[in-house]
Amino acid sequence: MSKIQAIRGMNDLLPLEAQKFHYVTNTIAELISTYGFEPIAFPILEKTELFIRGIGTHTDVVEKEMYTFLDRNDESLSLRPEGTAGCVRAALEHGLLHNQIQKLWYSGPMFRYERPQKGRYRQFHQLGVETFGIASADIDAEVISIFAAILKKLGLKTHARLELNNLGQKDERAQFRQALTAYLEQYRQDLDEDSQRRLATNPLRILDSKVESTKNILQNAPKLADYLSPKTQAHFENVITRLEAIGIPYVLNPHLVRGLDYYNLTAFEWTTDLLGSQSAIGGGGRYDSLVTELGGDNTPAFGFAIGLERLILLLDQINAYPTLNHTPDVFLVAVGAEAAIQGFKLMQTLRDHNISTHMSHGDTSFKNQFKKADKSGARFAIIIGEDELKNNEVSLKYLREDHPQANISYTKVTEHLLEIKKRT
Repeated sequence: MSKIQAIRGMNDLLPLEAQKFHYVTNTIAELISTYGFEPIAFPILEKTELFIRGIGTHTDVVEKEMYTFLDRNDESLSLRPEGTAGCVRAALEHGLLHNQIQKLWYSGPMFRYERPQKGRYRQFHQLGVETFGIASADIDAEVISIFAAILKKLGLKTHARLELNNLGQKDERAQFRQALTAYLEQYRQDLDEDSQRRLATNPLRILDSKVESTKNILQNAPKLADYLSPKTQAHFENVITRLEAIGIPYVLNPHLVRGLDYYNLTAFEWTTDLLGSQSAIGGGGRYDSLVTELGGDNTPAFGFAIGLERLILLLDQINAYPTLNHTPDVFLVAVGAEAAIQGFKLMQTLRDHNISTHMSHGDTSFKNQFKKADKSGARFAIIIGEDELKNNEVSLKYLREDHPQANISYTKVTEHLLEIKKRT
């Protein structure tokens, strides 16, 4: 009988990779909490309508990438391709946005049907940060600074750059879209196939094209900045002023539009040169109309998402991990049935005091147990044999340091180990 394999683009996380994910997620979660953000979680499966209304009908995500199916009641459901729409739905459904400011974060798997490649999978993981109820530019700068702090905390600060753009308001983009479409129509036949399709549905996405011939055409295209009001420009300049005040360098990128329809005003992306064509680590921006689009009251909002696979690839590139392989403090070596019982009881006591303890399972010889103790990387071996049982004590052997083996009272060993850990 043939083996069943994982679905293409949906990867297993083996122990070392899972440890990397936990390390990155826990590090970010701890940092985010210092900014006053609270965790939220919501389902990976939602009504398809949520993403059509929230993300936009003519985005690549909705048109080509969602995992969508009918359930047994013929209701269209989709695996979440991103987190913001689901976060807004959950906050609205449970009354979190009614005359309240919310600062929320979440992490988990997202799903998009696209060609799998390094750092880009059909099931991938994102950590998202969302704020609701704050319209001022200071929250834009604060949230961008959180991303900068994450990169610094992980040792990636010098390997990433911040790109910024002002997307303006919906009416301003509508005027710009009209001018951009008129300009690009002159070169329709010279545009790449994807851009020709987008010209009728989502022309602003053409600005983000990676095709060289299309990029050349765009050099003389109308500029969004020429269609922005003084108020819109002032908001963006306020963001920049605050970023400069705290020493966060940036690059203005007028072609940065992000891939989703709901963004307005400030948009940003953190990119790197170390991941080849997959240069984006994560990004986000302001999305003041999304809550209204999903049935809520007018609510300003700002957020970002980080691709955890991208972060981990970047950390792999520069070998920026701490030691991830867990080594125990103590390895128990017990000889005989009664010693094994007494050792089992002692292990539980040690673990209750946060002293990591491993043992060899099953009936193994003294020699084999010591081999496993050495291989485990443990600092100490605790030995319980016939003599130790008779004297109600254990033998404590240092495995990594040159100290003499010592006999310690069975009832005092936990206290003794805690004292050693405290000193070192």
